[in-house]
Amino acid sequence: MTTTDERQIRIDLAATFRIVAKLGMHEAVANHFSATVSADGSKFLLNPKWKHFSIIKASDLILLDADDKEAKSRPDVDSTAWAIHGQLHKLAPHIRVAIHLHPIYATTIATLKDPTIKPIDQNTARYFNRVAVDDTYGGLADTESEGARLIGLLGNKSRLMMGNHGVMVTSGTIGEAFDDIYTMERACQVLVNAYATGQPLNVLSDDVAEKTAQDWEGIADFSIAHFEEMKRLLDKEDPSYAH
Repeated sequence: MTTTDERQIRIDLAATFRIVAKLGMHEAVANHFSATVSADGSKFLLNPKWKHFSIIKASDLILLDADDKEAKSRPDVDSTAWAIHGQLHKLAPHIRVAIHLHPIYATTIATLKDPTIKPIDQNTARYFNRVAVDDTYGGLADTESEGARLIGLLGNKSRLMMGNHGVMVTSGTIGEAFDDIYTMERACQVLVNAYATGQPLNVLSDDVAEKTAQDWEGIADFSIAHFEEMKRLLDKEDPSYAH
């Protein structure tokens, strides 16, 4: 990993915070994103404690080591961020990016007894059989053991519906992670609105839902293009995120 690589990762991660804030998907000064900057996945960037997403710059992101036991005591590190992301990058070094949010619609689905994102349209079908579920919320995830438990639930999936809490998506690139959390929130908005009608859901067949999910997995370039276009909008409106 070169200095140039880390610089670009900083810029892209800072852009993601800004975009998420513009979309109203943030939660006050809480929630956290991380991205690795080392080949072994142990060193990662994280947003500083209690800094609003809308003003985060590339230079604000803090560099941490998942193997550094003292990192959790830093005043600029949120205990829940360390518990989740520290354990994630320690136990699952193949994951390069993780986004944890409490967006309105996805969190609404997370509060249901059945938090499955049912495949009722093209976006919801993206998540067919592809979201792990945590159904044992026990309070703030502020211990390493709780972080390890959450990471263990992911298994071979890249998304976690955190029951009574929020959601987390993981990916190999920042662009794909951003598009994933964006589409998941849109999917959950459609599902919440469909539930609100009180009418029976017209759920896609397993075959169609699976085919659609596989088709989504084949267009990673769509996700990257979406992210790059959002960055171009940021560049026009306020390029300070890259500083």
